Amino acid sequence: MYNQQSKKHILLTVAIIALVIFNGLQLYGIVTDSPIKSVAKGKNNADTTHVPIQINVLNGCGIAGVGNTMTTFCRQAGYDVVEMGNYKSFDVVESMVIDRSGKLDDARRLAKLLGIAQNNVIQQFSNDHLVSASIVIGKDYKNLIPWQK
Repeated sequence: MYNQQSKKHILLTVAIIALVIFNGLQLYGIVTDSPIKSVAKGKNNADTTHVPIQINVLNGCGIAGVGNTMTTFCRQAGYDVVEMGNYKSFDVVESMVIDRSGKLDDARRLAKLLGIAQNNVIQQFSNDHLVSASIVIGKDYKNLIPWQK
């Protein structure tokens, strides 16, 4: 009887110690968890202090391939590009960032990263868009940072 109670006591003690260690590791993981603050070295000099937002890239100049270049650049900078397509027209002269979520600072930060003038950041709220911001690539795309290599 004594031997069986002793085994149960040891087993219970080991289980409690294991739970304490597991919970300690979980707490440590929660406390030290922080957003990614840098992208892979050598990719670009992007501002990576932003909270990742979902964006879409729209071709407003009609030049094939500009959307791919912009999408690659934004993804390397940590943005979640969820859609790429064409804008409603191909006669956009100056590239712009459209804030769709009311977080104008995020849109301005994105514009700065791309080399888009701050006066070309506009707000256009829409429940139809599931993204926080849209990048519309204009005929000035060669002046933007993704093409400055």
